[in-house]
Amino acid sequence: MDISLNIIVIIIAFGFLAAFIDAVVGGGGLISIPALLAIGMPPSIALGTNKLASSFGSLTSAIKFIRSGKVDLSIVLKLFPFIFVFSAGGASLATFLPAQVLKPLVIVILTLVLIYTIFKKDWGDVRTYSKLTFGKAIIFVGLLLLIGFYDGFLGGGTGSFMLFVLLMFGFDFLSAAGNAKVLNFASNIGALVLFIILGQVNFVYGLIMGVSMIIGSYIGAQLAISKGVGYVKLLFIIVTALLILKNTYDYIVQLLGK
Repeated sequence: MDISLNIIVIIIAFGFLAAFIDAVVGGGGLISIPALLAIGMPPSIALGTNKLASSFGSLTSAIKFIRSGKVDLSIVLKLFPFIFVFSAGGASLATFLPAQVLKPLVIVILTLVLIYTIFKKDWGDVRTYSKLTFGKAIIFVGLLLLIGFYDGFLGGGTGSFMLFVLLMFGFDFLSAAGNAKVLNFASNIGALVLFIILGQVNFVYGLIMGVSMIIGSYIGAQLAISKGVGYVKLLFIIVTALLILKNTYDYIVQLLGK
């Protein structure tokens, strides 16, 4: 693929916007992947290239949240290597099975997440997390590992799903966003390793977009930390609604194309 100024401007602009949103509640792939497809990348290379760029973004926002004290390092550091492995496993499976088979389930789950968040008014406003019982810890870890696997296999909405699970176990929106970004970084690089092995990464465009994502992630995380829980919750609702619409549209197009 030839390098042109127009393409560079597109991937920088959309990379920044995607990372700005993704830094807080996830869903950045909703913007960055279509941008890479629009410049002519094959779908598999667009996914791999996006993982390279988004790894820079998720690392930047994760560091920002850690420095602000919004990350429970004792929890996420234990989960990090396992989510890395599960995400790589999901990406490996995606080379054999069509990822579209999960679309209907993703749409249903995202819809339930959105409805629950909207109607439970005070949910996530105050942190109520306490040490988990053994049974709850198994469920907590199992859900996050499943999401890590999903990120490698399909990916859309991973940040939103991670944030939702953390909210379920008593984190407020801001600390849930911080912890989710560290775990999302683990799933990003897990899938990225597999994409690199398979030769499905455009390093030139991925690194260019990655630089813009570093800036977008830093500003997005900074704004979330300064604005607080209410801002994160509103952005979470908006992004989840957009993810539902995007996945529904993709699924309908897929059905009509058969």
